[in-house]
Amino acid sequence: MLSAVLAAVLLQSPAPSPVPLDYDRDRPVDVQPLSPTDRQGVTVKQITYERLDGTRNAATIVLPPAGAAGSHAAILYLHWYEPPKPSSNRTEFLAEAIELASLGTTSLLIDTPWRVEGWLASRDGSKDYDFSVHEAKEVRRALDVLLAQPSIDPTRVAIVGHDFGAMYGALAAAADRRVTHMVYMAGNGSMGEWFLFQPKREGADREAFLSTLHPLDPALALARLSTRPVLLQFGTKDRFVSVENATAQAEAVTGPKTVKMYEGAEHELTYTATRDRIAWLKEQLRLR
Repeated sequence: MLSAVLAAVLLQSPAPSPVPLDYDRDRPVDVQPLSPTDRQGVTVKQITYERLDGTRNAATIVLPPAGAAGSHAAILYLHWYEPPKPSSNRTEFLAEAIELASLGTTSLLIDTPWRVEGWLASRDGSKDYDFSVHEAKEVRRALDVLLAQPSIDPTRVAIVGHDFGAMYGALAAAADRRVTHMVYMAGNGSMGEWFLFQPKREGADREAFLSTLHPLDPALALARLSTRPVLLQFGTKDRFVSVENATAQAEAVTGPKTVKMYEGAEHELTYTATRDRIAWLKEQLRLR
């Protein structure tokens, strides 16, 4: 069943004002590189950088082959929350980033707080709103790291996100015009409903919680992407995101969009989804 929040989006109820996601763009990111390695002819560098909260975050930069001519498309990858699966961290999209780097892209893959097993159950639910605002700002901070790389083409900058990565990626993209393209994989249209998986809330407490988180709903953020192309990918057997929820989010996108619903696919999606995503990025980012 659709939540009241998502149903309101479908009925085109007045959207709340966008949540301010401004931050200090002049604050140095203090990138500290570790030893680079060569992978299939492209450069893979492990780095750390300083987050807005002062902690250091691990990330991976994947660069085109040395000497690649011209400017490069840029992709920020944001992973899903599915521990203990080994892809529930910045490695989820590494093979994809390497493949696209061979065509001239520069990618940044970051770790997030939700990479930790048990994170959802152990968090302080009273801070979900503040946490979400902050993490959307941290995605913009990661864009600073990515766009500081050499020879980036500012007209070809994509965010690719899965699960929580999709949801926070959409929030950041809606607030940051530097993002020109968005890939949204198996996100939930309601931020509050996602957090309600653990712990559960009932009655008036549940409705108050959903109302508080409503301004941060990814469905609203997707609607604010306007003319920027979006690829949405969902599975018909996803136990976390129903077909109705996925359809509502797709309908919220009013600009250019491609919607892929994979029959029988679960939350992880499929190899076919990966190939479709790569093909879409090649076309949209004009890769050769």
